[in-house]
Amino acid sequence: MKALDVMVRDVVTVKPDDQVAEAVRLLAEHDVSALPVVDRNENVVGVISEADLLHREEIGTEKHRQWWLEAVTPASTLAGEFAKSHGRRVEEVMSTDVVFAAEDTPLGEIATILERHRIKRVPILRSGKLVGIVSRSNLIQALASSRAPASGGAGVDADRKIRSTLLDQLGHQDWTGFGQRNVIVNSGIVHLWGLVGSQEEHKALVALAEGVPGVVSVSDEMIPAY
Repeated sequence: MKALDVMVRDVVTVKPDDQVAEAVRLLAEHDVSALPVVDRNENVVGVISEADLLHREEIGTEKHRQWWLEAVTPASTLAGEFAKSHGRRVEEVMSTDVVFAAEDTPLGEIATILERHRIKRVPILRSGKLVGIVSRSNLIQALASSRAPASGGAGVDADRKIRSTLLDQLGHQDWTGFGQRNVIVNSGIVHLWGLVGSQEEHKALVALAEGVPGVVSVSDEMIPAY
């Protein structure tokens, strides 16, 4: 499997000139650990994560050093720390050293990237544009969804077509925001992962998946939030 087989396409993002308070709200509201930062042309220019927001003056967690240690700390380091703890705009706080991957990156390489850089999610880019994101939880979902292909089951190309069709259909539904959750297809079996807000939405998502051509069955892995 590759990044395109498990990535979440409907990615929550922020702009460089957005307020940090707005980024914090989105992190909490969507229960994610980081947000890609995109410019007006949708190019990824940074990432703002939980780690960037650990030391904030609002909650008294900004860094304090003894005077002699501060005296030998480079001014650039002190300035960066001040921006992290007092900055009001995303561009003042975000990390600009962005680790990313392409759609055709094997999941084995994605796992290595996450481990090597000690990050929880990696943006997926196409020609510099954000097309998705893969998190540690998406890899666990892929592992839980994996099984030996059934005899006569769908192949990789057929699975990708099913997934693409289903995600496109989800994007046109006003009654759900499930596009921010995840869908994994293995041997024609659609695995639906994520929170749903009502019994009606739950039933409708299963029905929508069952109606996609080529679907063998639907594995309901969703968690009701009602």
